[in-house]
Amino acid sequence: MSNLLDLAPVVPVVVLDDAESAVPLARALVAGGLPVIEVTLRTPVALDAIRRIAAEVPEAVIGAGTVRSPEDVEAATGAGARFLVSPGTTPGLLAAMLAAGVPFLPGVATATEAMTLAERGVRELKFFPAEPAGGVTYLKALGGPLPDVRFCPTGGITPSNAPAYLALPNVGCVGGSWLTPRSLVTAGDFARIEKLASEAAALRP
Repeated sequence: MSNLLDLAPVVPVVVLDDAESAVPLARALVAGGLPVIEVTLRTPVALDAIRRIAAEVPEAVIGAGTVRSPEDVEAATGAGARFLVSPGTTPGLLAAMLAAGVPFLPGVATATEAMTLAERGVRELKFFPAEPAGGVTYLKALGGPLPDVRFCPTGGITPSNAPAYLALPNVGCVGGSWLTPRSLVTAGDFARIEKLASEAAALRP
C-alpha cells in the first residue's frame, strides 16, 4: 500500500449502526474518489462491517478507527482492517499497533505526544480533536520544530475548513464525518454520499 496519508485528501470517518449498509456505503465512497475508509469501533456492528467491506469491496482501503486497546487491534486486524486509527496513544496500545503489521495513525494532541511517538519512529499521526486542540494555527506552529512529522487532523473538520488544513505542508489528509451522516446512511441515499465524496476528493488545494 502507498503511504496512507497520500492516498486521498479526505478519509471518511464512518459510524455504522447496520452492517447491511457497509458494502453499498463503501462502494459509494470509492466511486466518489475516496478509497480510504475508517469505520469506527463505536457500534456493535463495526467489526462485521469491516469484514464485509474487506471481502466485497477490494478496491477500498478499509481501516478501523476508535482503536483503544490491544484487544481492539487484534479484533480489527482479524476482521480485515488494513490500517488502524486511535484517538490517543498509550504504551500498551502503541506496542500492539507496532506489532500488528499494518499502517496506523496514533492520536496526539500535543507537541510532547508527537515527539514521544517520533522517538519511536512513528511520524504519521492523527491530530485529534483537531479544532478544539488548536486547529490550523496549532498545526502550523508544530511544523517548525517538528518538520518530519505529518498529520491527519480529525475532529471538527468540515468542507469549509478542510482546505486550510490540506494547504499545510505537514498535513497529508483530513478525517471527516460529514460524508456519511446517519440520516443519509439510514435512508440508503448512497448516490448523495457518492456526490459528497466526489466533492471532498476535489478539496486538496
